[in-house]
Amino acid sequence: MQEISDVREIVKYLPHRYPFLLIDRVLEFEEKTYLKALKNVTANEPIFTGHFPQSPIFPGVLILEAMAQASALLAFKSLGGYPTPETLYLLVGIDKARFKKQVIPGDQILFEVSVLREKRGIWKFDARAHVDEVQVCSAEVLIAKNEIEL
Repeated sequence: MQEISDVREIVKYLPHRYPFLLIDRVLEFEEKTYLKALKNVTANEPIFTGHFPQSPIFPGVLILEAMAQASALLAFKSLGGYPTPETLYLLVGIDKARFKKQVIPGDQILFEVSVLREKRGIWKFDARAHVDEVQVCSAEVLIAKNEIEL
């Protein structure tokens, strides 16, 4: 297994930037198989000014987005080399999403994504999110390779 520990390496694979880059560190990577990544949830994130100021909760939709980013990172990294500026992996589906526990500032989310299958540029992943070894979310994530015009 390989590690991508530096966010400077992550941004070479993902087009997302602050405040929408939701992966802080990759702990484990096995080509075309598995990726484990972290997100540190901090109280100063812009989302908490409106969701919900009196009782901040990290939105479930952003947990799903982070799962998609981890999945795209696994796909890009598995292909070898860095993607071109014209290449994106887009989220095309979420199946079987379940939320088990709220995520709050101070939590560290551990994402684990595993490849279920890949066919003609469409990847399907089993994705899970944990905080302190307690599962907070699970879903099947579908992403598709897309070429854009610049």
